[in-house]
Amino acid sequence: MRSTVPRRRNLPAAAALALLAMLGCTQSAIASEPFAWPQGRQAAVSLGYDDALDSQLDIAIPALDQHGFKATFFLVMANKPVAARLADWRAAAANGHELGNHTLFHQCSRSAPGHDWVEPQRDLDTTTAQQMKDQVLLANTMLNAIDGKTVRTMALPCNESIAQGQNYLALVADDFVGVRVGGNAVTADVASMDPAAVTVISTEGMTGKQMIAMVKEAGRKRGLVSFTFHGVGGDYLTTSKEAHEELLDYLAKHRDVYWVDTFANIISHVRQQQAASNKAPGAP
Repeated sequence: MRSTVPRRRNLPAAAALALLAMLGCTQSAIASEPFAWPQGRQAAVSLGYDDALDSQLDIAIPALDQHGFKATFFLVMANKPVAARLADWRAAAANGHELGNHTLFHQCSRSAPGHDWVEPQRDLDTTTAQQMKDQVLLANTMLNAIDGKTVRTMALPCNESIAQGQNYLALVADDFVGVRVGGNAVTADVASMDPAAVTVISTEGMTGKQMIAMVKEAGRKRGLVSFTFHGVGGDYLTTSKEAHEELLDYLAKHRDVYWVDTFANIISHVRQQQAASNKAPGAP
């Protein structure tokens, strides 16, 4: 006579398979979740200004303040507008703008194509990595004397870090919450990006529409777009005042879509999110 008692010896295996399937679906869902920006925004926008130029103080900062945006100004400490307008830089920092490290002397490789403008005493080819480390850390001390802050970010001059064959960035990266390097404007995979190698693009000669298109791309990818301005309506490597204003006006009209903040605040948020998801390459 056949037993009517249900056979259960295959249930554990079936349950295990079901559990594995559920875990797999959960992990896939987690992996496909978009990066979480503050207040549900679709993307972040980092506005960076290199070299410490007069047009940044005279044109860019008033425009930013008018729209209520905070940006990051990467100062070359030896450049004349730093000493000549120290009170203005201190006031900008007190008003919420970030002062970043762009080294003491903006050393670049004189042997690189198109770098005939590099002065011999500021040649990265003849500067050791240890000298660069000492100078970068001294620049941090000088910046602290201006704004009183200890959390700092850096932008590599000319996007170069090799000094006499050694990568000086490797010697100082841990002293910064984030470092800007060359590359593309938009970072799509923010969850796995290296905070010590954030790609940016120079806006020299760009129209407002071109920059806005990059912002929209970041929105579609739920990523980060990082702009590097130099002169704004003046100085060199210039972005026109009109193009700059067009970008700011677009961002102001879409505050609920794009998070515009200092580079330090944005990268600090990225690090927090990466740590929460155990994806923190380059984290200190």
